[in-house]
Amino acid sequence: MSGFTGSAGTAVVTATKATLWTDSRYWVQAERQMDCNWELEKDVSIRSITDWLIQEVPEEKQIGFDPYVFSVKTFSAYNANLSPAPRMLKSLPVNLVDKVWANRPAEPSDNLVRLPDNIIERTWLQKVEYIRSIMRENPYKPTAVLLSALDETAWLFNLRGNDIPYNPFFYSYTLLTLDEIWLFVHTARVPDDLRTYLNATCYVADCVQLMEYGQELNQLTNYLTRPSTRVWVGTEYTNQALYELIVPEDKLMTTDYSPVLTTKAVKDATEQRVLREAHVRDAVAVMQLLVWLEKNVPAGKETEMTAADYVNECRSKQKFSKGPSFETISASGPNAALAHYSPSSDTARVLTVDEMYLVDSGGQYLDGTTDITRTVHWGTPTDFQREAYTRVLMGNIEISRNIFPDGTRGINMEMLGRRALWEVGLNYGHGTGHGVGNYFGVHEWPVGFQSNNIPFREGMFTSIEPGYYKENDFGIRIEDVAMLAPVKTAYGNNFLTFDIVSLVPYDRKLIDTSILSPQQLDWLNRYYQTVRDKMGPELKSQGLEEVYDWMVKNTEPFTTTQSSATVACSSFSLLLTLLPTALLHHLL
Repeated sequence: MSGFTGSAGTAVVTATKATLWTDSRYWVQAERQMDCNWELEKDVSIRSITDWLIQEVPEEKQIGFDPYVFSVKTFSAYNANLSPAPRMLKSLPVNLVDKVWANRPAEPSDNLVRLPDNIIERTWLQKVEYIRSIMRENPYKPTAVLLSALDETAWLFNLRGNDIPYNPFFYSYTLLTLDEIWLFVHTARVPDDLRTYLNATCYVADCVQLMEYGQELNQLTNYLTRPSTRVWVGTEYTNQALYELIVPEDKLMTTDYSPVLTTKAVKDATEQRVLREAHVRDAVAVMQLLVWLEKNVPAGKETEMTAADYVNECRSKQKFSKGPSFETISASGPNAALAHYSPSSDTARVLTVDEMYLVDSGGQYLDGTTDITRTVHWGTPTDFQREAYTRVLMGNIEISRNIFPDGTRGINMEMLGRRALWEVGLNYGHGTGHGVGNYFGVHEWPVGFQSNNIPFREGMFTSIEPGYYKENDFGIRIEDVAMLAPVKTAYGNNFLTFDIVSLVPYDRKLIDTSILSPQQLDWLNRYYQTVRDKMGPELKSQGLEEVYDWMVKNTEPFTTTQSSATVACSSFSLLLTLLPTALLHHLL
């Protein structure tokens, strides 16, 4: 409708105006892509949108919205601002955009598939019983859990699909009660073997009753007519269309997240192992890309597009590959200043040794999902580029080496990723990290560094990705995925740290060791030794001698004498510092 292709934004259309709100990652991109019919608002807060609506819409008038694309919490935030104005939000039974959308892509028709037994530890029956045990133990005595987010149902039943680009999800809802299970899907896509797997031919507590996608409203309404029912919903992800049906209030129980989402956030031992293994194979593909670029960019024939295609091809040859986990961000020079730029035939720049290059890419594998960013320079970087890069790296290291009590919230340490940049008046306008799934979403909620993420627990995986972007010049981001792992301390128990599972060296040419503290330099050298230990055997086993030699060369330890302690500080004291609201940012 707008021409804007970014992954986050809100559009409002009135009889006379069309306006888009998006965050700082996409401001330049939106201005490039939208035509003169659209206006851009550089503020993503709900308050900004509702203030605009109050200005443009007369009192007592209605503002239509699609309740299937508004979560309960999002609707509540809009309504809290608009209802006193007074302007009224009105649920539309049919999305108006859908009515005018010509040539809309057809829905996928491929069958759903189950995960193989060798990469899962908990069967769907075990997961269902565990969620039911949480329900039984809850003092508010819910009789059902309603699952609206696609990853909730996919995780619960160990199923995958391909309905959403780059994400192995399928359109679905689940209503799980203490003695029944209703799964709402396009039933024609459930083959006989999956029906057997789901016990779909019986009607007792451990049998999945398959119902057609689209019947969830009727079934929920019918269930609520039963006496003594109470439905548990997570307000962050349950859509408003379903929520509106749950009346009276004593039939409703709410938390921010469903017990499925919070349980899924902590990987079991098998999920941890296979996700680590996926990152080893993924690192091979990223190293192959960097070696290939180093050899070919000086010839002046490679572009942002050919680089993106090459890394995707390298990943496709790795074991268990299922394609990219998102559209590759392959950006050089000023394009890299757009935090989420992806090249097209119209915008792709030729790669040169005179510009910085940022590649943010990831893969879907049957056993895991990956996301990694590296920034490089093949020529002679400026002093400012080296300093900015090193300060971004310092932020990555300061978070990665942090030690903190189990249950600490990511927001309470997020500033560690920014401190080295703040010291010289630099910053970045996106979040510092997000959860990562097991052949799932590359941005897996509710893990991360935002104020509404859940506390960190052992077994969670998150990205760590500070950056810096100089408009119309260059962009820097360094992103690793890490597991929350237990750590021994001198006196206390139940402390965690970040165990990095991304295994690709940083660009040595861009690292100014003179501003690294001894602790940061020590961390960097230990990380490089880990890369050698884990990637050496894998590269050898795949017969990639040239890539192996490149890896060894680029993981040579830095000498201590090169470093100063100009930024030494107490991570623990910083951990206790809360960020002001103005510094909270959206995830990448």
